[in-house]
Amino acid sequence: MSESPFIHQVTLQNFQTEVIDRSFNQPVLVDFWADWCQPCQSLIPVLHKLAEEYNGAFHLAMVNSDEQGELAAQAGVRSLPTVKLFVDGQIVNEFMGAQPESEVRKFLDPYIKTESDAVLDEAISAYTQGNKDQALELLNAALAKDPDNARLKINIAKLVANENDFDSATALIESLSAEDRELPEAKEILAHIKLANKLKEAGDPKELEQRIKDNPDDLEALLKMSDYLTAAENYEAAIDLLFRVMQKDASYNDGAARKGLLDLFDLLGSEHPLVKASRRKMFTLLH
Repeated sequence: MSESPFIHQVTLQNFQTEVIDRSFNQPVLVDFWADWCQPCQSLIPVLHKLAEEYNGAFHLAMVNSDEQGELAAQAGVRSLPTVKLFVDGQIVNEFMGAQPESEVRKFLDPYIKTESDAVLDEAISAYTQGNKDQALELLNAALAKDPDNARLKINIAKLVANENDFDSATALIESLSAEDRELPEAKEILAHIKLANKLKEAGDPKELEQRIKDNPDDLEALLKMSDYLTAAENYEAAIDLLFRVMQKDASYNDGAARKGLLDLFDLLGSEHPLVKASRRKMFTLLH
């Protein structure tokens, strides 16, 4: 039996205290196992190692299913090992069968609150209250201790971009791994920066409106007006103008309308209904 403060032997009698109640303070990983189960014996050292390494960021609850058959049945366990993760009194995820350490880490990490996460929450709170310098100081201090933390870099980039320091924001995003640069939050920041830079050279929107009125096929004016509409969050109208350009000349200005649509998709996120509909329409136009 482990003497770790982060690993607990759980029965039907103490399940409420050790799992449900504790999960309101930190995630609780419940491992349903048995002595005769070879995959269980392979998984147990992995779970114990991670419980120690994460140092209380989650607790591990061990349930001997042979001895606690009623508890296993109530939990809906049908094969061993079965591992269920509890957060705020509820099962939020689970897996069955032995998993390598790397996969268990991926399973856990979305639910684990680290020291950096706590600092990030504090910094976001400071920023929303108008304490921008304090927020940036907190984030930079956290990043110094955790230099590979993508979430910290993305949030610092977002903060400095909001203050129009686009060079620093871009450098932070570019310092991310190739995988992390594909995160929606990272792509959104770069899309905002690209839009802000385009608006600097877009000219007077009233003049653009007049140019389009005089010549509905003024592709340059249509492109620039789409940027103003995007900045005004009139996304549907911006998309319509970009499609007008594509329908007239998809290759105009090195495919600027198609690139503008892709930037707008990054800004809105792949799940936005306008993005889903527009991707289908763009595919049809291009093919």
